Amino acid sequence: MTMGKVIAVTNQKGGVGKTTTTVNLGAGLARAGKKVLLIDADPQGSMSASLGYVQADSLRVTLATIIDTIIRDEEIDPENGLLHHVEGMVILPGNLDLSVIEVSMLSVMSREFLLQSYIEEIRDNYDYIIIDCMPSLGMLTINALVAADEVLIPVEAAYLSVTGLQQLIQTINTVKRRTNKRLEIAGILLTMVDFRTNNAKDIAARVEELYGEDVGMFNVCIPSSVKAAETSSTGKSIFSYDPNCKVATAYEELVKEVLANE
Repeated sequence: MTMGKVIAVTNQKGGVGKTTTTVNLGAGLARAGKKVLLIDADPQGSMSASLGYVQADSLRVTLATIIDTIIRDEEIDPENGLLHHVEGMVILPGNLDLSVIEVSMLSVMSREFLLQSYIEEIRDNYDYIIIDCMPSLGMLTINALVAADEVLIPVEAAYLSVTGLQQLIQTINTVKRRTNKRLEIAGILLTMVDFRTNNAKDIAARVEELYGEDVGMFNVCIPSSVKAAETSSTGKSIFSYDPNCKVATAYEELVKEVLANE
């Protein structure tokens, strides 16, 4: 790669494993020797908190600060506010200020391109830039899609998670058609899968039937596990918390699939 690949991890439904996937994909790529930047584009700041920055609202510089600087057409320092995690990833945290910024973005000229303008300043410094999107299709998520090369869509193996997929895919296609022609869907990633249940098997088969050919799916599925839920309170990825568990093995396979598409 001549410049960093930008991956938006998004689904307008919450609780489907977006943050867990962002953190563990980022950590796995860093373990593979890649330079990785993780951007927390969710006002809830879940990604920042799960990597140990639980007081994100008190940080002096966050993604909200950066976007506000761009809105005011002031010069930005691309390295300002970046945090270095012990596992090798670099983090641009997010916090509740993003909710205010998202509202102010609506009246700004070229509002869809604010995040892209920041990423273009720094993408040559990284092999991968991964954006953890908020659970909505609002302006922050549109900004992430405009800035991205690829979209990774985590989908819980549950009926309600699958029903909203079509709207998300339509939004991605609209962004691709109108503002970001290079945007592609990397694939749908089934998460929190318990293949001991017929329901999970049925939903996995349904997703494959509806989207497998046109959208594409990752070969690996992320199994449901208490271990994966526990990591969010430790400030670590699954690779540091429990490297031998089935979730760590699954995310390792995901990393291999992502690297195979370089």
